[in-house]
Amino acid sequence: MKKIIVFVYIITLSVNILAQQRLRDYGIETGIFKTGKNNAVTDVAGVKVGHVTLIEGNDIRTGVTAIIPHEENIFQKKCPAAIYAGNGFGKITGYTQVCELGNIETPIILTNTLSVAQAIEGLVTYTLSQEGNENVKSVNSIVGETNDSGLNDIRKRYVTSQHVIDAITNARDGAVAEGNVGAGTGTRCFGYKGGIGTSSRVLPAAYGSYTVGVLVQSNFGGILEINGVHAGKKLGQYSFKDAVEKDNSLNPDGSCMIVVITDAPVDARNLERMAKRAMLGLAKTGGIASNGSGDYVIALSVCRENLIDEQTKYYTPVLLHNDAMSALFEAAIEATAEAIWNSLFTARTMTGFNGMEVKSLPVDKVVEMLKNADSK
Repeated sequence: MKKIIVFVYIITLSVNILAQQRLRDYGIETGIFKTGKNNAVTDVAGVKVGHVTLIEGNDIRTGVTAIIPHEENIFQKKCPAAIYAGNGFGKITGYTQVCELGNIETPIILTNTLSVAQAIEGLVTYTLSQEGNENVKSVNSIVGETNDSGLNDIRKRYVTSQHVIDAITNARDGAVAEGNVGAGTGTRCFGYKGGIGTSSRVLPAAYGSYTVGVLVQSNFGGILEINGVHAGKKLGQYSFKDAVEKDNSLNPDGSCMIVVITDAPVDARNLERMAKRAMLGLAKTGGIASNGSGDYVIALSVCRENLIDEQTKYYTPVLLHNDAMSALFEAAIEATAEAIWNSLFTARTMTGFNGMEVKSLPVDKVVEMLKNADSK
């Protein structure tokens, strides 16, 4: 029965994507570079995203999000990659091998904290079942998580390895469902309902016309800022408020998973530099990478000429010079910040475990603040 429910939600989400209102739908633009067609990580050619959303009864508010880097066998055509820990209070898997070898060999899976083991199992099963992987005996699964235990009865561990396989199998290109979906189903951000968010930037021709796409799983605290407007403070909803105003305080802890994908020809070293800049994008939203926050950035390049085929004798990538990286840094910062804002704008009020209710961002009030700031 649960499997039927999961597929019903996948179909529903695919129908409702166009109804979601994102930051730009309110006439609010941010950054200097143009977005891609869908303003999503899938604007990078070949990238697909799949969600399995689990909402049932009063206790289940969780899910899985799968990011597929390219359409070929990822284990056989590995992607140059890097992982950067903005703050290491988290349970990311595959980190040391990526640091050592500079590549990934599986899709990227996002889920909740206590479902990392099931995500690994699903990724391993998927990888071993792919044609061409009959002799594979080691898989470096890339799994990230945030803790959705407020809205979700996380101890019951409702996510299964089959849910992970379903998310991979149902991944699509084009528009991406955001907000209360997949791994973002039960998350919270800046005291409001968080979730999945995505954005992209396309560099001008003078900088190579490369695309940078970002997808986030937002579940963290801080003092919300949007386009430089101190929205969290104006709304009276921010971390450390107890000390500032002698009122109830929001816990700044939480986590944020950030996935950065580009088609630019860059290697693991410069991907790590891009990953570090993504944390600057988180800072632009008011995130502070607090003590108990697991803030990780996974960055990878899907430039076809640089995919790693270990059947060949030599690896001869074509790489941009360091001097060409600054525009990519700016694109990563802009797309990360907007992806986080989109996760808030598209999320909806949710009630879950033990009757907890997490309100959505009061979008109308925020839009009014932003437009008033622009008019000054």
